[in-house]
Amino acid sequence: MPVHLPALSSRRHFLASLGAITITPSLSFAADVDENLIAILNDSHVGEKHPPDSPIPTNLRNTVAALLAMPKRPAAVVINGDLALKDGQRGDYQHFAKLIAPLREAGVPLHLTMGNHDAREVFYEVLSQDKPKHSAVESRHISIVQLKRVNLFLLDSLKQTMIAPGDLGQQQRDWLAKSLDANADKPALIIAHHNPRLGGDPLHFPGGLEDSEELWKLLVARPHVKAYIHGHIHHRDFFHHHGIHILNTPAVGYVGNKATSTTGWTLAHINNEDAAFTTHTHDPQHEWNGLRVDLKWRA
Repeated sequence: MPVHLPALSSRRHFLASLGAITITPSLSFAADVDENLIAILNDSHVGEKHPPDSPIPTNLRNTVAALLAMPKRPAAVVINGDLALKDGQRGDYQHFAKLIAPLREAGVPLHLTMGNHDAREVFYEVLSQDKPKHSAVESRHISIVQLKRVNLFLLDSLKQTMIAPGDLGQQQRDWLAKSLDANADKPALIIAHHNPRLGGDPLHFPGGLEDSEELWKLLVARPHVKAYIHGHIHHRDFFHHHGIHILNTPAVGYVGNKATSTTGWTLAHINNEDAAFTTHTHDPQHEWNGLRVDLKWRA
């Protein structure tokens, strides 16, 4: 049953009773921002010692430049985990921070999540502006981004640095259920680094989200949840499970198999009852470049 909530200030107070959480509301943007546009990046894997002209930092640098050159910029840019090269070293995050600095200097709303190659405390030491004053879930980096037509629920699936599988845990799932109920006025998109172990390619399941079944029960029970967006696999696929779209978005940094994948990022244009997801690749000649998929939300 939908939960009808009062104005945003009252909603914030209500959510505070569930646990402190960072909420970014939809703002009154300048004319050069498309309030219905979201950019999704993941797996940047930036390392401290990468030469400036090597592909990994170059890919992120070029993506940032492309976002800033758009006629209308996204209302939100999400970099969905594995920000760091291998095990979340301080120098990795310092290099990463420099590469994304132009977005912040331009006032583009930027949201970061954790992957299995990240280290939360080191991340917070370097990117202190991204550390919430109070955490709704202990030792998890989570937030809600409120946009014009959707709410983004950014989850933390980092179980342990350098351990491939991820998990959310009971406390984060409980928080998510309560927060979804408190924000049922718009479609909800769930964004986390790890892939679910269902609705996709079984070959990738061992490295995915260990508590996928528990998560899916709470998502399916809430009809305003429309899609789950992840990275981690360094590939591009679209699946669905019990009516919820599962979007595997391409990696920015590198791919495991160049014969089947390439690097890139995703633009989502949100409409009232559906969304268009367009892939942009760093190789302008790749068959994925400009490839658009229209996904209709479940009723």
